[in-house]
Amino acid sequence: MQELAHISLLVKDYDEAIEFYTKKLNFKLIEDTPLSDTKRWVLVAPPGSAGCCLLLAKAANKEQESRIGNQTGGRVFLFLHTDNFDSDFENLKEKNIKIIRGPNEEPYGTVAVFEDLYGNLWDLIQPKTN
Repeated sequence: MQELAHISLLVKDYDEAIEFYTKKLNFKLIEDTPLSDTKRWVLVAPPGSAGCCLLLAKAANKEQESRIGNQTGGRVFLFLHTDNFDSDFENLKEKNIKIIRGPNEEPYGTVAVFEDLYGNLWDLIQPKTN
């Protein structure tokens, strides 16, 4: 068996990223372990998630810094599934998170695109149930 454990997300600063994900998106801080004076192992995940976590990775050089907020060339990068779209979408608006598109009804469910604190694009999706 194989599964994705973590997805690395480049950030400018550990603490500001932790604050955004835990205070604005209501993610849980799973781990924050110092590895050196400049490097930490920081994992966050949506509430109720039992799978993949985001590894918040502070950019270590100029090339990595140039990718913060645009790890996918402007495409949606991460897909956050929800079982209560209306509540989660309201939370995005209340927390002044920039909404790029939506909400829209698509064949696969209700979706809106939003930006994280660095400009990475996310889909908030409530999948259709059969």
